[in-house]
Amino acid sequence: MVDASNRSGLDYVKHDAMSLAQLVRDGEVTPLEVLEEAITRAEAQNGRLNFLASELYDYGRARIENGLPDGPFRGVPFLEKDLHMHIPGEVSGQGSRLYANYRPNVRSELVDRHEKSGLVIFGKTTTPEFGLTGTTESLAKGATSNPWNLEHSSGGSSGGASSAVAAGVVPLAHASDGGGSIRIPASTCGLFGLKPSRGRVPMGPIRTEGWGGMSTNGAVSRSVRDTAALLDATHGPETGSRYSAPTPDGSFLASVSRDPAPLRIALMLSPIGGSPVNPEIVDATKAAAALCESMGHHVEEAGPTVDAAAMGEANFALIATALAAEFDAYAAATGQTIGPDTLEPMTLGFYHYGKQVPGAAVAAAHGTIQEIAVSVGQFMADYDIILSPVLADNTAKLGVYDLVHDDFAAWGQAVGAYVPFTGLFNTTGQPSMSVPLAMSASGLPIGTMFTGRYGAEQTLLELAGQLERAAPWFDKMPEGIS
Repeated sequence: MVDASNRSGLDYVKHDAMSLAQLVRDGEVTPLEVLEEAITRAEAQNGRLNFLASELYDYGRARIENGLPDGPFRGVPFLEKDLHMHIPGEVSGQGSRLYANYRPNVRSELVDRHEKSGLVIFGKTTTPEFGLTGTTESLAKGATSNPWNLEHSSGGSSGGASSAVAAGVVPLAHASDGGGSIRIPASTCGLFGLKPSRGRVPMGPIRTEGWGGMSTNGAVSRSVRDTAALLDATHGPETGSRYSAPTPDGSFLASVSRDPAPLRIALMLSPIGGSPVNPEIVDATKAAAALCESMGHHVEEAGPTVDAAAMGEANFALIATALAAEFDAYAAATGQTIGPDTLEPMTLGFYHYGKQVPGAAVAAAHGTIQEIAVSVGQFMADYDIILSPVLADNTAKLGVYDLVHDDFAAWGQAVGAYVPFTGLFNTTGQPSMSVPLAMSASGLPIGTMFTGRYGAEQTLLELAGQLERAAPWFDKMPEGIS
C-alpha cells in the first residue's frame, strides 16, 4: 500500500476541482501549494500505477509564476492525455515509438481553452498506441494499472487519466473518446465520464475531427459538476471546424443541480451484435434502471436495430485509412520506416488494412455511419435516454486486450465482445456517459451508460446530478488513497 495522505495540510481528496478553485479564490491556499501537492501525489503513485507519459512539472510551475487567468478552475492541477493534445516544444508521443521524439510547434485549441479556464497542466497521461484499444498498455510506455486492483486494467484509451483521477492525484483529467475511451476507463475506475456530442469540443488546429467524426474530447472526473463546468469552459466552434453541436440553452453546470422532468428511458441489455453479457453486469444495469424508476422516470426494455457488422466494417475502414494516411505522412517527414520497430502488431494490422481500402469504400463507410445516425435518431424520437452497460464483462486484467498479439482478426473479435456497447454512439455522434453506480463482487467498479439525443448533454447532466444525489460516489476511493 502506498501512503497517499496529504503532506501540505490541504485535505486534498476531499475536494473536487471546483472546490479547490474556491479555496484558491478565497485565499486559503495558493495555486503553487495545490500544484506541489498534486506533484507529490503523482510521484507517490506513478511508480506503481504508471499513468504519466511525461512530466511537465516545471511547465506548470512556470504557468503559475507568470500569472494565471481568472477562470473557473484557477489554480487546479490538470493532466492532458498524450494523444493529439499539443503543447509547443513538449513531446506528443501518442503512446507510440513512432512518435517518441515528436515535439509539435502548435498548441491545441483545447489545451488553450483548458489553460484559459485557469487549469494548471503539469503532465500528460498514458494511452495505448493511438488510442486503439480498451486498455492502456503500450510498448512505448508500459502498462497502466487500475488503483482498485493493480493486476487489472484502468481501461482505455484514457486509462492514464482514469488511473490518476481514481488515485487522487487530480480531481479531473482530460480524456478523449473515439470508440468508448472516456466511458470505458470511467467505468473501470469508478469515475464519471461524459463523451460529448460530435462537434461540441474542439480538436484542432491540426485537425478538427478525428476518425471521420467518431472521436471527441472530454474528461473523467470524480464529480458531475466538474465535468459540466469544464464543458462550459471548453465547448464551442473552433476556426475551420466543419460542424459544431447545437448551442446549449444556458450553462451545463446549471443543469447538474436541477432534476430532470420524468424521462422516457430505453433499457438496452443486449448489444446490437448480440454478444453475451456477464450476468453481474446485467444485474447492475437493471439496478440502475430500478433507481431511475424510483426517481419517477419511465423505463422499458427497448433498443435500436442496427446492422452491427456493417457498422463495424465502416468504422474499421474510417479508422484504418485515417491511421494509414497519418503514419505515412509522419514517416516521410521524419525519415522513419513503418514496421514492427515503430508500430505494435495490432496497430500494424490497422495500417496494412487501411492501405488496401479504396476511396469508394471510404465514401461508402461515411454513408453507412450517416444512415445509422439517422436510424438511431428516429428510434430516439420515442425516448430521451438509452440505458445500457458500458462493458460486457468485468474489468479485464492487464495483458488481455493490449496491442501485442499474433492474430489480428481474433484480437478484434475479442475486443469487440468486451466493448460492444460504446462504439455505436461514436458512430452516431450522440452524447453518452458512464456513471459509477455499482461494484462487482470482486471489488471492482462497474459503470452504467446513459446516452442522450444528439446535442442533449444538458439532459444527461440533469440525470447525472440526480443520480449523484441519490447514490453518491465521491467518497468511494481505492484502498490506501487519502
